[in-house]
Amino acid sequence: MSSIPSRAAAWAVHAFTASGAVMGLASLLATVQGDYRTAFLWMIAATAVDGVDGWLARLARVGELAPGIDGKRLDDIVDYVTYVVAPAFLLLRAGLLPADAGWPVAAAILLSSAYGFSRTDAKTPDHFFTGFPSYWNIVALYLYVLGLDPSANAAVLLLFVALVFVPIGYIYPSRTSAWQVPTVALGTLWAVLMAGIAWMLPNVSRPAVLVSLVFPIYYLVVSLVLHARRRAGRA
Repeated sequence: MSSIPSRAAAWAVHAFTASGAVMGLASLLATVQGDYRTAFLWMIAATAVDGVDGWLARLARVGELAPGIDGKRLDDIVDYVTYVVAPAFLLLRAGLLPADAGWPVAAAILLSSAYGFSRTDAKTPDHFFTGFPSYWNIVALYLYVLGLDPSANAAVLLLFVALVFVPIGYIYPSRTSAWQVPTVALGTLWAVLMAGIAWMLPNVSRPAVLVSLVFPIYYLVVSLVLHARRRAGRA
């Protein structure tokens, strides 16, 4: 029989996960006010919550002690707000999209990710994401600091929209067993660097931005290599 403190801890983890939605709202409000630095910092805070809540959920045995709440569904709802809606709104509000195509591009982000989140194989049993895993918060931050032309931004975003529908397996950094140690180590360093870049806005160090691209390139290359190995294993 579970103890009251154990059940309370399980419910507290669910509340911690849900707090990401509040951070998403805070990001939206900061965007409305034109405070993009704060908006990105709230997105990063929500991403930090998302990065540890799964580990906390397993530690607290939420499936056993708080079975009335579907933690995975809760996580997806919060992630859609913080990874999709908040950055799509910022891209529009900050003028990062062409004036005549901003709404269609933002709509494509929302619709493609709605598909990506709802597909039955969005997360595979061996802990891969199927299709581009809607890291729009990260993409938005890079587009903001790189200062590309809005048309170029739109082209980049539409490429990622297309990749949502391409069934490539992308690694789940904290759970994919292959290359997990270097992935977590590099990912942690990268997360700290990205938080620093957001903190420095609007005066960002260009070398810091270029160095930060090492991890996304690593992430893509490792994902493609492991995807090819998985396909070969099924052949």
